[in-house]
Amino acid sequence: MGKKVKKESEPPSKDVFDPLPIESKKAATVVLMLNSPEEEVLVKACEAIHKFAEKGDENRSSLLGLGAVEPLSHLISHEDKLVRRNAFMALGVMAANSDVKRLLKKLNAIPSIIGKLSPEEDVVVHEFATLCLASLSVDFSCKVQISDQEGLEPLIQLLSSPDPDVKKNSVETICNLVQDLPSRVAVRELNGVPPLLELLRSEFPVIQQLSLRTLVIVTTDTDTRATFREEQGFDRLLEFLCNKEFSDLHVEALQVLSNCLEDRDSLQLIHETGGLQRLLQFITTPTLLDIQTNAVKAIYRVAQSSENRKLLHEQEIERSLVELLSLEGDSLRTATCQAVAAMSLHLASKDAFRDLDGIRAVVQLLGSEGGEVREAAAQALSSLTSSNQLNSYAVYEAEGDEGLVQQLHDVIPGAVAHAAAVLTNMAEQEVLRCSILSHGAMAALLEPLQSADTHTMVRATQALAALACDAEGRADLRNAGGLVPLVQLLRCNHKEVRRNACWAISVCANDEPTAVEMCKLGALDLLQEINSSANRRNKFSEIALQRLLDSNLSLKYSLTNTLAPTDITVDGFYDPGQARSGQRVLTLEDLSKQPVNQRRPVIAINAKPLDTVSVDQSEERQQDSPTETRTASVLSSKGSTRTPSKGKSKGRKEDEKLRDEDESKPQQEVATVTEKPWMLPYDAAFHALVTEATKTILPLHTESEQYSALARLVSEVMGGAVEVDRQHDFLWELHLSELRYELQSNIIPIGQIRKGTYYHRALLYKVLADRIGVSCSLVRGEYNRVWNEVLLSVGTPHYPGCQPQPRAHLVDLIHQPGRLLRANTPQAKQYQTI
Repeated sequence: MGKKVKKESEPPSKDVFDPLPIESKKAATVVLMLNSPEEEVLVKACEAIHKFAEKGDENRSSLLGLGAVEPLSHLISHEDKLVRRNAFMALGVMAANSDVKRLLKKLNAIPSIIGKLSPEEDVVVHEFATLCLASLSVDFSCKVQISDQEGLEPLIQLLSSPDPDVKKNSVETICNLVQDLPSRVAVRELNGVPPLLELLRSEFPVIQQLSLRTLVIVTTDTDTRATFREEQGFDRLLEFLCNKEFSDLHVEALQVLSNCLEDRDSLQLIHETGGLQRLLQFITTPTLLDIQTNAVKAIYRVAQSSENRKLLHEQEIERSLVELLSLEGDSLRTATCQAVAAMSLHLASKDAFRDLDGIRAVVQLLGSEGGEVREAAAQALSSLTSSNQLNSYAVYEAEGDEGLVQQLHDVIPGAVAHAAAVLTNMAEQEVLRCSILSHGAMAALLEPLQSADTHTMVRATQALAALACDAEGRADLRNAGGLVPLVQLLRCNHKEVRRNACWAISVCANDEPTAVEMCKLGALDLLQEINSSANRRNKFSEIALQRLLDSNLSLKYSLTNTLAPTDITVDGFYDPGQARSGQRVLTLEDLSKQPVNQRRPVIAINAKPLDTVSVDQSEERQQDSPTETRTASVLSSKGSTRTPSKGKSKGRKEDEKLRDEDESKPQQEVATVTEKPWMLPYDAAFHALVTEATKTILPLHTESEQYSALARLVSEVMGGAVEVDRQHDFLWELHLSELRYELQSNIIPIGQIRKGTYYHRALLYKVLADRIGVSCSLVRGEYNRVWNEVLLSVGTPHYPGCQPQPRAHLVDLIHQPGRLLRANTPQAKQYQTI
């Protein structure tokens, strides 16, 4: 028998490692496996990390700390398809963590992610790559990088993907990207509108919502709206709005519609397709508050053009809006008031709102707790009352003026500005203006005048000007202390604020008390500074300065050296002399307090007896309103200097009587007498001159006779004619010095001057002419030369039956009194200079 031999197996290769199944419960171990060169290990490690990351944000943070992000960012570009897919799954889930997003941005992973959006890639890669981009695109710098890497085009292509998750992630990323204007334009250029519209038919609400949100943003671009029309976007949108199953998304759909309706072509198109009727149904049909609100916002957008307002008026939109004003919901009320404001730009709509009692409904909203509602209600009233007195009166009948005055204290600048605008519109009517003032409007305007919001300041100054057009309003303004902030607005650097402040000051300067007070506050200096600047000067600043001077002729004469024939002087006028640049002109009261000095005396005018002044002041105090005459304000300036001897005697007797009564009551305080205000002394001599001029000058038949006779009267009173070569013997300076020391005052009544030179005679001529109604001007030249100019018609008319052209003449008051010198002739020039 032969021996059997056993065959031995071949030994294993030394280079091959036997498969080793590994089970790990430590994330750190799995993260280490991401660096393995074996595809199978990488696939399983990425899969494990994906499952672990899905369990919560803490796990994602843990993986970040273990260093999983960097190897994953490399593995998404791995050559193995399965490794690449699983790496994207892991990274896509982890990208939801904010710290992971920052690291991916630092690692510059976006180009690699975008590179895997090509059509040949696996749909799972598309899903998680777009998920990663959706998370990253929230960050601004990442948006820029995605756009720079041309990531928008593949994202738009993926909107047509068969996978809903890819669609959802892609449209979400696009929605984030179009927050920036360049991306909105790029969506249109890359033909992104059609696939976005197609997504409205998706069976997944989240995709529909993201598509609508994207369309809301991109349709703010005019060209995109044109593309929206071309792609039958309105048909898709109306189809969507008519489907009640999508009612929870109608808010966003109405926002898209609202954007598109800004274009006239879009409105015409939607009107032809019945879309406008559908929009009006959303307003009138009770539904969700947000839906109605956005429908009204769409109407507001539509009403921005005059053609659209006319079309909406034909649909009787006013009735629907008035009905909405009575519904609850601040957002709805705010939107409705804004729509009312827009529609009120159409004249017929203003009348319709009034006829439907819509004005009363809006007035009631002024008392709402919501600040936005109050602001919108005031905005609506501002538009309704603009250039419409009937609507203004309707606001008054609804007692809206009181609510509007209260709203001037509102903390919302817009609410204050609109309330002031309504009051400005209403103040055009005297009855309404008086009612507004009775509610303390002037005091309420003080705070808006000092607002930090320029629009509020502009509206406040406009309201102030409208309310200060009569004496009552100006008195309220002075009593409320409103002149101080008003004058301060002249310092404002904002052009419109400064311009309106100038206008308000020009209105307030219509009476002397207010003008004098504003001058004390520095308004005159500020206006002169403004008018000296080519950049800051405006027509209103020039008018304000002129009116300020017209209301204070003493100041005007001192600063401008001229009084026109229309500048009629009254009691209280004085000549303080020519003011130098930057010099403040003192009031009569201030001048009266100065000790007697050697300066040029102040010449004052007052033909009003003291008892008349006292009666006028008493009436003013009883009425508690400002006088319409200039006399009382000048003569009643508060202060303390001399009083007439009768007043002193009466005062002493009253004091003695009080002391006698108090002797029996030693424990009581001694009564005091209120100090009387300073008053300009009565000039009886000047009063007599006025009477004489009235009797002797007015009966004369021709103007030339009146001019010459008045000149002779003035010359006779002031020392008679003085020859040119004998002027040095006419000692008028000595005479004035004697008067000054006799009166113990620097103020000399003009009637007491018996020797006067050019400027005394010319001033007396002017004030007498003003009293008797003779027209003349007063002009101050150089070297104490002052003269009067009159207009006189002389010569032959150019045409038969016409009066000759009036020409200016100078009145000779000193050399040949009564001589009328033709202006600009050698004789006239000699009179002005010798």
